[in-house]
Amino acid sequence: MENVAIKRTIENASGRQRPLARIWQHRWWSLILTIGATLLLGVLIALAMPRGPATAVEALLVLVSSLAVGLLAGLLLRSRWAMLLAPLAYIIAIELARLDAVGPTVDAIRLDNTFSILALILGRGFHGIVGLLPMILGVEVGVQVARRLDGSTPTGGRMRTVIRWLPTAVLAILVIALALLIAQPASTPPILGADGEPLPGSIAELTMVDINGRPNGLMIRGYDVNKPVLLYLSGGPGQSSLPWPRVLFDDLSRDFILVGWDQRGTGKSYAALDPDETLTPEQMVADTIAVTDYLRQRFDEDKIYLLGESWGTTLAVLAAQERPDLYYALIGSGQMVSQSETDRLLYYDVLEYATQTGDEELAAQMRTFGEPPYSDIYGYAFVMGQYEKLYKPYTPPQAFLKKGRAANLGPWNVLGSEYNFVEKVNVFRGFLDTAAILYPQLQGLDFRQDVPRLDVPLYVLDGEAELSARRDLALEWFEQLDAPIKRIYTFENSAHAPAFEHFAAFTDIMTGTVLPETYTR
Repeated sequence: MENVAIKRTIENASGRQRPLARIWQHRWWSLILTIGATLLLGVLIALAMPRGPATAVEALLVLVSSLAVGLLAGLLLRSRWAMLLAPLAYIIAIELARLDAVGPTVDAIRLDNTFSILALILGRGFHGIVGLLPMILGVEVGVQVARRLDGSTPTGGRMRTVIRWLPTAVLAILVIALALLIAQPASTPPILGADGEPLPGSIAELTMVDINGRPNGLMIRGYDVNKPVLLYLSGGPGQSSLPWPRVLFDDLSRDFILVGWDQRGTGKSYAALDPDETLTPEQMVADTIAVTDYLRQRFDEDKIYLLGESWGTTLAVLAAQERPDLYYALIGSGQMVSQSETDRLLYYDVLEYATQTGDEELAAQMRTFGEPPYSDIYGYAFVMGQYEKLYKPYTPPQAFLKKGRAANLGPWNVLGSEYNFVEKVNVFRGFLDTAAILYPQLQGLDFRQDVPRLDVPLYVLDGEAELSARRDLALEWFEQLDAPIKRIYTFENSAHAPAFEHFAAFTDIMTGTVLPETYTR
């Protein structure tokens, strides 16, 4: 009897060990399969979305696929070392497969300035959270399940089991919370009537529209769908600004259908950046005309109005020059004329400021950059950080400051409801990547030579406190420009954004002057 009992004990022990022994016998196959699956996922993700997930759908796809591959790695390797191995293989695959992608968020890592650190966080950092966190969770679950199946899970009471699964539960909660955050949709508030209900005949929507083969985001708002259309072109290049005009131009949308457009490579349209070789001034003009045609057809209008802000004024002028038959009028706020000449003047303005204030460090940095064009976007970003030192002192209207505080939109309007979680990230990385690709291509533009005439009425909003490197060129071009109608409005307490800072006066100009002078139905 004793021998029989001993024999059964040995058999039971060997039976428990046999599945694990088989796994270790084929451990190299397990390792190869794990690395292969992770590398394949990384390559596919990099080819489909070289800058990482750019939409909520893409982010959820990355999250789910990474979770699945992590689970597979945990089941095959039965070791938490897979938490290091799988993410490492994924990162290597991503980086190698997207070597052709360009832009601060995908270029070689730099930590020598604020903008390069921001690019790291928004690019690789955001992708890491969406892709690696669920992968680690998958590994942990896979290891726990595999050990339970082969009988190698340590025995113990309920408390030991709870402790063993606690890290897994915490990771699961984080991943579920991340998925819910990503899945939360964007929205724009409805236009309400006196009864607090959506106003009949009004429109307040966010929509994605195919523009020259790429999805572009539009915000459309108006109290009456039968009013003329005003298309707002935001600055940058690369800036997204949907919530800001919604907040400040509410009165204007009583007389116009106000349309905010996230241009290719920005905000809701960040995914349209790739392939990056399509991001050219010519393509941006073609996109503007395509958006114009979409709005004309949708709202049954022969023409629309264009409002440009900063870089948006450049885009508006080029579009109107190419297709003057599509526009009733152009309105320029923060009018740009020559990016290259403005940059050159700013270089010497910053140097002069450094000399006058005795800031030797700033002067040395500027001399290190040398006269523009700069070698990369970080040179322009550094100079942009000096603008506040160059503006003439002024105090924006209290109405503007009050509305801005009440709206609580955060930096670059990122807290606005018009963006979902991924699009909030896109607001920042879109500016970095799009500006880095597009801005150097604008260096040859100079409206003083290239646009001596416009066959469209032009209305310029001029801020007295604007940087002289921009304002002087705008005034010079406006003076020599030949146009059917041209008017300029100068605002004392304003700089580069007079349409926003003086939104009430701008509304009066649009309804009291621009519409009567230009609109026909």
